[in-house]
Amino acid sequence: EGMRLEAGHLVAGIGESERRIPWGELVQAAYLGRVSLSEKGFYATPLIHYDRGTGQGRPFYYFAYGAAVAEVSVDTLSGEYQVDRVDILHDVGDSLNPAIDLGQVEGGFIQGMGWLTSEELKWNEAGRLISDGPATYKIPTYGDLPAIFNVELMEGHPNSMASIYRSKAVGEPPFMLGISVWSALRDALASLSDYREAPRLDTPATPERVLLAAEALRARHSDGPPAFGGQ
Repeated sequence: EGMRLEAGHLVAGIGESERRIPWGELVQAAYLGRVSLSEKGFYATPLIHYDRGTGQGRPFYYFAYGAAVAEVSVDTLSGEYQVDRVDILHDVGDSLNPAIDLGQVEGGFIQGMGWLTSEELKWNEAGRLISDGPATYKIPTYGDLPAIFNVELMEGHPNSMASIYRSKAVGEPPFMLGISVWSALRDALASLSDYREAPRLDTPATPERVLLAAEALRARHSDGPPAFGGQ
């Protein structure tokens, strides 16, 4: 009791009884004395149970929801495309820290976008993975960010369960919102058939796959609209 951090020192006591030790010296003394300066905790989610045999139970404590709308521009003569705009609304319950949660949603979305559009795994004939570095395995970069990127957290809907301060997990759920970019690419390609056909577009939807899908559509619908589409 009565200890405090002050100007890089740990200070104990007040007045004549005050003792000060530089923080670095304290850490070094603890290290040499084999005293742990760390602690950990574990949150055991309550009420979780599931019977695989009967398919009954409650495998999740709560659900987190999100919605994303993406707009893309596609050059169907080359397969190149860009993400022009993304609007996201995501449910995090009562946010513990809105600034951190917004960053988590943005980062999760971009990671999911890369998973579905550019991060292609390739193997050679011997079965060796050849997309094993940044030159051959393309993750999203700053230049891949949408020019307009709006993210908002849903307000006024706290977690109905007794979670920590009525919050919800936000680390992984936004990852799935990247599906909106793949859907926008597929819809833009559908414009080549005047939306008479929903084209097949395998993931990751690389420019090569977008081009192949566009050429296949053009071959079947030669009376389609011009070669530049967006959605």
